[in-house]
Amino acid sequence: MSIADIPDGPDDSFLTMGSDSVPEPDRFSWWAEVVDELMPVSISSAHAPRFEGRLEAVGMLPRSQVTTFTFSPMTARRSLAQIRRQDPEDYFMILVGGRSSIRLEQSRNVACLGSGEMTLYSSSRPLISDFHDPGQQCRMTVLRLPRTALPLADGRADRLLAEPLPTRTGSAALLAPYLTGLPDAARSCGPAELARLGSVAVDLAASLLAARLGEQDALPVETRKAALLARINAFIDHNLADPWLRPAAIAAHHHISVRTLHTLFRDAPEPVAATVRRRRLQRSHADLTDPALRHRTIGETAARWGFRNPADFSRAFRAAYGVSPSEARERAQNAKDLGTGC
Repeated sequence: MSIADIPDGPDDSFLTMGSDSVPEPDRFSWWAEVVDELMPVSISSAHAPRFEGRLEAVGMLPRSQVTTFTFSPMTARRSLAQIRRQDPEDYFMILVGGRSSIRLEQSRNVACLGSGEMTLYSSSRPLISDFHDPGQQCRMTVLRLPRTALPLADGRADRLLAEPLPTRTGSAALLAPYLTGLPDAARSCGPAELARLGSVAVDLAASLLAARLGEQDALPVETRKAALLARINAFIDHNLADPWLRPAAIAAHHHISVRTLHTLFRDAPEPVAATVRRRRLQRSHADLTDPALRHRTIGETAARWGFRNPADFSRAFRAAYGVSPSEARERAQNAKDLGTGC
């Protein structure tokens, strides 16, 4: 398997590559070839003799991927000559993970980032990147954004290169966990659903950048709708325990009408009320089948996830899973006992 196999869209889906498949003396040169084919750069590392590197890429949209990189500390430089040699004209949004730290210099800006922080860089400008980690392995998640995929005209995003981006508010607060969780979520998706997930990632990134530039109104209506829908879904997930989590409350929190809320969910797999009910049932099922939570009664579990009426909960649970809550709990316990030989 080579770097040429990196996913280029949802039909390609996944690629995992690691230096452990390469003889140790060749690992650094192998990694240099990997990153050079993604975008020509020159790398150096004090850990070259024992270099380790691994990537996991998820293809979502044409030429757009989310890739998780884990590698030994190194420095990467991209020169004008390398840009002339190959420029995919892409932006890259980078999220620092683990205990890593990054110093990235581009377009006369310098970003010094720690774990959980983000910045943007471009394949079309020279750059210098220093990657450090006290644990000897750097970790980061990178969203590749073709320039043509960003609805920001005239290269406006270039004003944000190597600038620390906020990660605790607005679209950024959704984008960071979305990117880190995407590889696991994508494993159970078909190409159409994976493309939808990719569109959400691009829309959230565009919303983040537009907000930073003060140009939210310049975004297409569909991009703004997608970002709002992502915020609503996150709000639902964080408030499932509230028994009053209903369409009216959700709409009021986001300063929209109930009619607008239902319109936003028109193209979703299910209406908003059904989304709330399904996610509550999923959390309830997970708790009921967790041996560590057997001390909780079924009624306590139902109440914990926003079901006010135990009878309604039992009916909805059976409709969703084909068994009662007590039967689901017993089946999980029996499966555990058989697995341990009890």
